[in-house]
Parts: sequence; structure tokens; C-alpha cells
Amino acid sequence: MDRWFEVGNVAEVDSPALLIYPDRVEENIRRMIAMVGGGRERLRPHIKTHKMPEIVRLQLAHGLKKCKCATIAEAEMAAQCGVEDILIAYQPVGPKVKRIARLIETFPSTRFSVVADDEEVLRSLPSNFDVLLDIDMGQHRTGVAPGAAARLYRLRSGGLHIYDGHLNLPDATERKEAWANAFAPVRTLIKELAPVPRIVAGGTPTFAFWARETEFECSPGTAFLWDHSYGSKLRDLEFLPAALVLTRVVSKPSGNRLCLDLGHKAIAAESPHPRVHLLDLPEAIAVGHSEEHLVVETPRSEEFRVGDGLYGVPSHICPTVALHASAIVVKNGAACGTWKVTARDRILSI
Repeated sequence: MDRWFEVGNVAEVDSPALLIYPDRVEENIRRMIAMVGGGRERLRPHIKTHKMPEIVRLQLAHGLKKCKCATIAEAEMAAQCGVEDILIAYQPVGPKVKRIARLIETFPSTRFSVVADDEEVLRSLPSNFDVLLDIDMGQHRTGVAPGAAARLYRLRSGGLHIYDGHLNLPDATERKEAWANAFAPVRTLIKELAPVPRIVAGGTPTFAFWARETEFECSPGTAFLWDHSYGSKLRDLEFLPAALVLTRVVSKPSGNRLCLDLGHKAIAAESPHPRVHLLDLPEAIAVGHSEEHLVVETPRSEEFRVGDGLYGVPSHICPTVALHASAIVVKNGAACGTWKVTARDRILSI
């Protein structure tokens, strides 16, 4: 096994911890750029995955001047880093309208956009808000059905936002067919509305398909850090795990069991097990998970002592990152500092 993940001074790193490998983050950025044929203006990566200014700066260093985000805090963080064009892919309601107005005033050199799908919201948003109509491509979470979108689009014709996170079939051919079928009515809508000034489309699973459609901006997010769920499921997408969790054996209760310090508060727990893929113990089976403990069973339990460290690839990296106030930076096989997960907070200053 390639031991790229090992931290030589791991004895100095407390656990549980989030580990970030910047060299691998940069390689993932290069692969994103290659997938759109080098056209950096077509990439608007989603920063909700990492929420860290240092990774935003890596993005900028590679010529990616746009981003997509989910929260106002993420947008403020990106603007502070110098991102020129920021889309908040969340319909502004309640106090968020005034907060976004303040954001626009505070960072006049940054272009901010929002998405909306409700007629009352579309009519009530301030005139200086750049608004993209949110289109439902079949996920039925937010957005307007393509057949009902034309009238609403003409209220605020800033562009379209299309998200299709539900199209994540393991087989790439089947995924592409599902994407093409879901996209067909959207394509008809776009022809009806033409010209549409800009269209932001897709997430990571369908990134390769949108990348071939040259009129769209692509907004992958998980591709920055990658995770085990996508890595094992979407094998046609060749991104690298760039964020791991470090955990330690804290108890050996009985039989084949190991108890790790990787509870709900350190690894995303919204999905069924396995919630983490242990690189040195891939056969381990989770049998218990609580706030501060993860209990696994393995026939190799006798190989480990209390205090031994293990490295794991989270099944879902995005909510895992948000559980950690900071990440340990690993370069040249050593922990060498920390990066604050700044935008895990809902409010920074605005």
C-alpha cells in the first residue's frame, strides 16, 4: 500500500483530527481544470465542501476567480480572499436579504449573485441583487420545473442555476443517460429563453457531462477533497482523497472489538455505516457509534494497542469538515500547522 497519508510526527497530533494534504488538493484543482479543457472561466467550484480560506487562495492561485457557496459566511470568507464572482446558491429569506445587501455594500469589487424559485421572493428582492432562477432537474428539493420556469425567469432574467445531485448512479453510462433524460426539458427551456446570460449547472457526479457542454459554468465541490462514498461509487472520476481523519484506539472492550475516538462529533453521521474507511483496517465493521466513540469489529484486533493511530477516509467529507474548528496541514509527511475551518460558523461579521 502507498503510505502517502502517514504523518511522521503523528505523536504530536491529538485526535480525533481532520488532516488536509495541500499537494493533493492542488492536484484535484488541476484535474478539475483539465476536465473543462483548461477553460478556467467555466469553473465555479462549490466551497461548501472545505470552508477554508487557504483552499480558496489555492483556487485563486490556479486562476479560478469564481465560486459557489451555500451560506453568507462562506460568501464573506471568499470575498475576503479576493474571489471576484460569488454565487450564493440558496434562496435568501428572512434576515438573509439584509445580510446579503450588506455583503454587496462591504465588497463592492466582488460580484454577488443569489438563486430564487419563488415568485414573491423574485419580486421582492432588491433591484441591485443579481438573481439566477433555480431550476429543478428532478431532485425535488428546490427549484422550478422547467415547464413552469419561463414566466418566472422573465421577472429576473439574470440566468439559471441547475443542480442535479441526485444523479449519482455508479455506472457512468447509466448516470449519463439519466442526466441526458433529466436535462432534455431544461435544454428546451434554455432554447426558449435564449439568450441566457449565464447558466451554473451541476455538482460533482455529473461534472464530466456538464464540462462537455461549453455554454455552462460547472460547480463541483466534493472534488476539492474527495471522499470514500464518491471514490468507491464514481470510479470514472479520478480525484484524490485530500482530507482524512486521524483517530486512535481508546479501548479494547472485548473479543474482536476496538473502540475509536471518532464519534458523531468528529465524523459525519447522517449516512449509514460505513461512515469512515480505515486505510489500515478496511475490513472493520462498525457495531456502535455515539457522540465520542466509534466501536468496530475486526479479526485483527490483537494487532492494535490502546493509543495506536488509524487514518480514515470519511464517507461524506463535506459535513465532516464542518465538525472541526481547524484542520491539521500535512506536507512532506509531517504535520506542520493548522488551517481554520472559518466558514463552519454561520456568521463571520455580516
